[in-house]
Amino acid sequence: MTVCLLLLSIVGLTAAIPVPGALTRAAWPERDPVVALWVWQCLVATVLLCCLTALALGTAAVFGTARAQLFAPAPPSVTEAYDLSAAPAWSALLTLLLACGAAWTTAMLGRELVEARRRRGRARAQLRERAPDLPAGLGSTRGPLLVLEDEYPDAWWMPGSPPQLIVTTGALHRLTDHQLDAVLTHERGHARAHHDWLLHLSTALATGFPRVPLFAHFCDQTHRLVELAADDTASRRCGHLTTALALIELNQHRGVLSCASTHRLLGERVDRLLQPPPRLGRRDRALTTTLAALVPLVPLLIAFAPGLLTLS
Repeated sequence: MTVCLLLLSIVGLTAAIPVPGALTRAAWPERDPVVALWVWQCLVATVLLCCLTALALGTAAVFGTARAQLFAPAPPSVTEAYDLSAAPAWSALLTLLLACGAAWTTAMLGRELVEARRRRGRARAQLRERAPDLPAGLGSTRGPLLVLEDEYPDAWWMPGSPPQLIVTTGALHRLTDHQLDAVLTHERGHARAHHDWLLHLSTALATGFPRVPLFAHFCDQTHRLVELAADDTASRRCGHLTTALALIELNQHRGVLSCASTHRLLGERVDRLLQPPPRLGRRDRALTTTLAALVPLVPLLIAFAPGLLTLS
């Protein structure tokens, strides 16, 4: 059991500290943000699984009742293989720290979901106040597309039940039909990929553990990569130039090409659309996706290895 805890700690620390920095400095994520998002999620899943499996083993070693429940279906030889009765003294401290971390993580996730629900509630209340001022025939707050009368061009997707795509009359007047299609496709790309859930997760982890490099980088990169992925969705349908011009037109009234909500200069997004980098090849994409999916299995293999070796 001691060996398992040490290996889980090594894998978790490696995935949480040096690997995120290397991934952030890499150039390939900008070429395929969808694959990069998948890699980040697998990396976070690896760290969380390391903590959960270490917590389970530590709890079984410290508390006899938990040990009996956890290993109840297993034969006695499997329990003996883990040598839980000879747990070192530091395992109790590690178990306590992991339990506190699990409780704090759950609290942060719950807090983020509650705050997100409140923000959506306030936004929907504001929409209900502004909806009566709409010109006749432009839509209602119950439809999937809502047009708001506002001189500033803007468009955004509001998740919830039901989800809603919102565009202002300023955007309708400023954008051409093709540019408007690009903007709406961009927002629908966020909705289809459920980027809001990924943003909630990354924000909660970064808020709860701001000094953990993985979670801090995960939050920053997620806000950046979801925008790049949605840009790619729009550019595949409407063209790179049209999408770039739509982004410029939507943000000219702000005076600068920057978008604080995405943690990324809009000018860099426009440059990427005007000079799109070559995408990963199909073979490289499949290989990267497969390898990333295998990484979260490492903590599970470490945790189950003693029992599997005994049964074999």
